[in-house]
Parts: sequence; structure tokens; C-alpha cells
Amino acid sequence: MAPHVSESALAGLVEDLAGEVLVPGDPGYDGARALHNGMIDRRPAVIAQCATQADVSNAILFGREAELPIAVRGGGHSVAGTSVVDGALVVDLRRMHAVVADPENMTARVEGGALMSHLDHACQPFHVATTGGRVSTTGVGGFTLGGGSGWLERKFGLACDNLLAAELITAEGKHVHTDAEENPELFWALHGGGGNFGVATSLTLRLHKLPEMSVAMLFFLPESAPEVVRTARDLGESAPDEVGGGVIYFPAPPEPFVPEHLVGKLVCAAMFTCAGPVAEVRELAAPLFALKPAFEVVTNIAYTDLQCMIDDPPGLRNYWSAEYLSGFPDEAVDVFCARAEQIPMPTATQQVLFLMGGAVAAGPADYPIPWRSAPWAVHPFATWENPADDERTVQWVRDVRADVRPWSTGAVYLNFIGSEGEERVVAGFGAENYRRLAAVKAEYDPDNVFRFNHNITPAA
Repeated sequence: MAPHVSESALAGLVEDLAGEVLVPGDPGYDGARALHNGMIDRRPAVIAQCATQADVSNAILFGREAELPIAVRGGGHSVAGTSVVDGALVVDLRRMHAVVADPENMTARVEGGALMSHLDHACQPFHVATTGGRVSTTGVGGFTLGGGSGWLERKFGLACDNLLAAELITAEGKHVHTDAEENPELFWALHGGGGNFGVATSLTLRLHKLPEMSVAMLFFLPESAPEVVRTARDLGESAPDEVGGGVIYFPAPPEPFVPEHLVGKLVCAAMFTCAGPVAEVRELAAPLFALKPAFEVVTNIAYTDLQCMIDDPPGLRNYWSAEYLSGFPDEAVDVFCARAEQIPMPTATQQVLFLMGGAVAAGPADYPIPWRSAPWAVHPFATWENPADDERTVQWVRDVRADVRPWSTGAVYLNFIGSEGEERVVAGFGAENYRRLAAVKAEYDPDNVFRFNHNITPAA
């Protein structure tokens, strides 16, 4: 326990919470402070494992009275690991993970600690869905409030485009409801502005019918990759909005569909997802089949299973970044493929090209999402085990960014990056949007209590 937290104050928090309070030395403390990114090892003073909205309010009031820094943990999946801070109070929402899907009204009410797996499994029995992340372990709250890019975005829009309402606890411990009619400026800010304005204890999201889902992953050896990437690019640019995907370079995993002699070898996978039957995605990918993949996975698939398909295990060392591109001409393809052949091995690192456009580009231009107009995104996603690989792996990520910067729009999806400085934060919102967000921040969090994030400084 931090020396400046009195025993009586801590006892009061324990009494006030329906959830559990953990301090250093308690059973469960080390597990509760562990993050997805194994590079980060921090020791908070107090972890408040909140079970109710009232718990969140009480925890914030305790933290402010004790003059503790306050970090907020939803899924804890962010690469920067800002949801756990040394010597801080962590408001841990993970016990608050209920999801109520309402297929009659086509909405889902999602508690602030829910993961994508909780949302997807609640919706699957009704054959409905909304845009989620590309893995099942992402927290819904941070994902959505940061914009929310996923497989279904070209059909249904970004996750924040499907946000209908939110319940927040402010830095003063007060409850605020926001939607398009009530506190509309705050509601606008939550469409990309992240956790700067309060703790989201629940979100209401729009659902869409999703009777079928399919995927085609065609795996090629690196020597074939430039032609494969150009072909996938051309197919993506003319694909219907039901189709998402892109290209992923990565070491082939030890899965049953991977030939044994290729396990651990670098492969280039053209991947297309489809909000429709497998026949549609197979027809779309026909020119890629003509290039004779080394192996393939082409199937109808439950959306919940698709969401788990490229899950990355917790505890690995992580470093990610991204560039959003105005185009992806042949010259960009060549540098992309050349850099991919230098992926640090042996690691589980991925170099990804995402197809954007569709409902993303057609979505509300007013939201602080300046990257929504980019047709392509490059996402170097490095994961590895050995700390001795830190320097070369981080440098590789930076080199990927530098290679494609000539085609960058300058805007960036902040959920895809760690701590890269204030200029990148402003680029994530857009300069004009940042000024407007700073005014909202000044109204709801003038003391910048919620600052462990891609932070917006309150307007003076």
C-alpha cells in the first residue's frame, strides 16, 4: 500500500464497494495488475475492482480525496498500457461485463468492462452484430470511444458510428447520460475522443442483421507476394461494402491447416471477410486462386469464431503503430513487401494492410475521426517474447511507418498506436477537432484527472 493512503481511507473504500479492493501484497494483486502488453510491469497503489456504477463513482471520489493518480481499465488491451500506472488508483471495470442484446430494437447495452467476446456471444444467437475489433480480447469501451475499426466496418460503419448513448461517471464522481439529444457536445466527443471525459460504465450500440459470415485466407510464399498484394489491392478497391480484409504477412502458426514444413516460415496471406455466404467471397477471390496459394482457408464461419481467428495471446511484448494512406500504388506495394521480408524472426509479428472505405468513408464527417477517408491502412503489429529483441523489433515497426509515409494522409487511428507524442495525438483527432475536444474536456474534466490515455489537454 502506498504510504500516503491511510488505513481508514482504504477501509472506507472497501466498505463502499460492492466489488473488491486490492493493494500490493494481497492475493490476486499481481494478476489484477498484469496487462496484455508484457513490456509493461507497473505497480498501482490501489486496484478498485468495481462491480457497479456506484462503485466507479465511489472509487473516483476516494482517489481524488487521497490525491492518487487515477487510471481506468476496461479491457487493458492497449499497447501503451495506460490502464495501469505506478502508485495510482486503478478503476478496474472488468467485473462489469454484462451485455444485453435486444434484437427487437436492434440495440445492445454493454457494460464498461465487457470484452468483444462478451458482446459477440450475446449477439450471435440472434444473428445480429455490430462492428467490433478484429480480436475477441479487446475491451468494447475503449475500442468504441476511440473510433472502433473492425471486419464489419465497411458494411456497418465504425463502432463509434453505431454508438447511440453512453453512461459516464465524471471526474467529480457524478453520473451523466449522453446521447444525440442530451449533452450532445459530449456525445460528439465520445465518437473518437476516447476516455478523456469520464468513465464509461455502459454504452448502447446499434445492431445489424448478420445472418451469414465467411472468410477466405489464401497463403503464399514471400516470392509471390508482390503480385499477390497488387491483386488483393485491385480486388479490394472494387469490392462491395460487405467485404473487408486486406493482406497480412506473418510467420505461419502451428495450426492444423498449415503444412508442417511451413510452420514458422514467413507467409503472405490475402484475407477477405464477407458479410455473406462463402460462395461470394470465393468468387471475389478467384484471381488470387489463379496465383496458386500454398495453402488456404475458405469457409463459412460464425462471426464469433472469425473474431477469435487471429487472437494474440496476452503477456507477449507488444509494439504497434499505423499509417493511414491516400492510396496504395505499385511503388508502395514494393516497399511494403520488401520491408515485410525483414519481419523479426522468430516472433509472432504481423505486417498488415487493411482495406478501408465503404461505410467508413461514407460515415459522419463531423466526428473527430480524420482518418476515416483513407482507403488503406498499414499496421505493423509486433509481438515477441525475448527482451533482447526489443530494440530491433521496435525499430522494424518504425521502419514500416517510414517506408509508407510518402503516401500517408497524416491522420491516424489512435487505438492502433502507443505513446508517440502530442503531434500524433492531434493527428488522431485533427487540429480543429482537437480544439473543440479540449473545450469539452474543460467542461467535464478541467483538472485532467483522466489523463492516462491519448490525452486531450483541457482548454484554458
